[in-house]
Amino acid sequence: MRRIFLFSVFVGLLSCSTRQPVQTDQLINIIPMPFSAKPGADVVQWEKAVTIVAGSAEETAVAELLKAHLEKKELAVTISSQSTDEDVVKLEINTETNHHPEGYRLTVNQNGITIQAGTAAGLFYGVQSFIQLAADAKQIPFVEIEDQPRFAYRGLHLDVGRHMFPVDFIKKYIDLMARFKFNRFHWHLTEDQGWRIEIKKYPKLQQIAAYRKETVVGHAGKSKVYDGTPYGGYYTREEIKDVVEYARQRFITIIPEIELPGHSQAALAAYPELGCTGGPYEVATTWGVFENVYCAGKEETFNFLQDVLDEVVELFPSEYIHIGGDECPKASWKKCKHCQSRIKKEKLKDEHELQSYFIQRIEKYLNSKGRQIIGWDEILEGGLAPNATVMSWRGEAGGIEAAKQKHRVIMTPGNWCYFDHYQDTTATEPLAIGGFTPVREVYSYEPIPPQLTAQEATLILGAQANLWTEYIKTPAHAEYMAYPRACALAEVVWSDANSRDYANFVKRLKANRWLLDDLQVNYAKHIFE
Repeated sequence: MRRIFLFSVFVGLLSCSTRQPVQTDQLINIIPMPFSAKPGADVVQWEKAVTIVAGSAEETAVAELLKAHLEKKELAVTISSQSTDEDVVKLEINTETNHHPEGYRLTVNQNGITIQAGTAAGLFYGVQSFIQLAADAKQIPFVEIEDQPRFAYRGLHLDVGRHMFPVDFIKKYIDLMARFKFNRFHWHLTEDQGWRIEIKKYPKLQQIAAYRKETVVGHAGKSKVYDGTPYGGYYTREEIKDVVEYARQRFITIIPEIELPGHSQAALAAYPELGCTGGPYEVATTWGVFENVYCAGKEETFNFLQDVLDEVVELFPSEYIHIGGDECPKASWKKCKHCQSRIKKEKLKDEHELQSYFIQRIEKYLNSKGRQIIGWDEILEGGLAPNATVMSWRGEAGGIEAAKQKHRVIMTPGNWCYFDHYQDTTATEPLAIGGFTPVREVYSYEPIPPQLTAQEATLILGAQANLWTEYIKTPAHAEYMAYPRACALAEVVWSDANSRDYANFVKRLKANRWLLDDLQVNYAKHIFE
């Protein structure tokens, strides 16, 4: 039976006018901060039985995810197409409710709880806000929320080339992303130190490229000590299909990355004929940038990569395929007769234009498959591929230049978005690559640079945080580096820029610490102490 009673404390914590950006001096225990909210003075109090009303297949799919959460709170939950006399949560997809494809309306009043959206994605995000609002799942404060994201691309990255993580952890990573309304998972699958995706046509990628003989101990810039222990593994096609579907159900698109033309030494160890010298090569055992890259002059290279991408496209329905394009030394190309012949044949000026030729050729192939490419900002060198989206990591300059050239951009500059950096200055912090990026710094990031015009600013699709794993060996360590910094970025890419306030964010984060505890996340505690 539902009971309603006065809850005046909540009014003090949540008070703002509807359809206006939330004022930053108010405490709203939702991360990321919703665009607008209007509080009531009462609460809905649940008993032990709750009905989720969902009619369509899409509504029911979202209802199943909410049901799973509420059952963990010791509630008896049923899903029905009809309202009942029980405590009710109504889920409704209605295109007239919110015209933004990821927007939603959440209403809690004397009639119960209603979540409405124009799409299943919006409905899902409304459910995520409801979960945060109903922290104890028994008392839900009256409120009217209208919300939609600021950016279409809200991403987190995970490198599994340096260190690999089990499928269960990848799913947990996705669950955490969904909880904070991220919608793009950038899965970095190939590296000098390991190839992590099964490719049927090239079995040596699984047999050789997926394994290194040992790993450097300590920081690669200082250490010459190795552990002498073989390391490796890869995700099977079936595992990848399972993860892709798991993410899809949570409205997260997985963007796979297949590195080229650099960061390819593991693949060359398996197929040395694809390199300029013909090898022998070995899977890298330390970290850094290596001169052994794909030969840009041999047709065999492009045949191999096209075959690989055929299988990648089959596994990943994403519009985008990330092709890397970063940190490609050109020393081997300068000495290679095949590469020099290609430069001459294609009337290219130099090796930088040869890299552009390489990227553009891969882009045309993926475009023929109905896909678009994303590349790190080095793909600007020598001329940008026509339809490419640039991921700006070496600061913001690459993103600014790409936007001025009328290309789409995802901002991911190291100063704010590299979660492999240290987040505290104490000697007790685990080994990291370097840098210093605390939660406050992440929260301060503004993805639209002031140098851009209003029209150019529309080309900034959003932002992403990157978690490179040279020094991250375990799931617990990965969680420690990602959270709560990811919570800060979630608000950067979702919430209205004018409503962001760091002190207010910290208050809400502390109140919502249970969101991380609930999933047993090994998050960093600095901000809570």
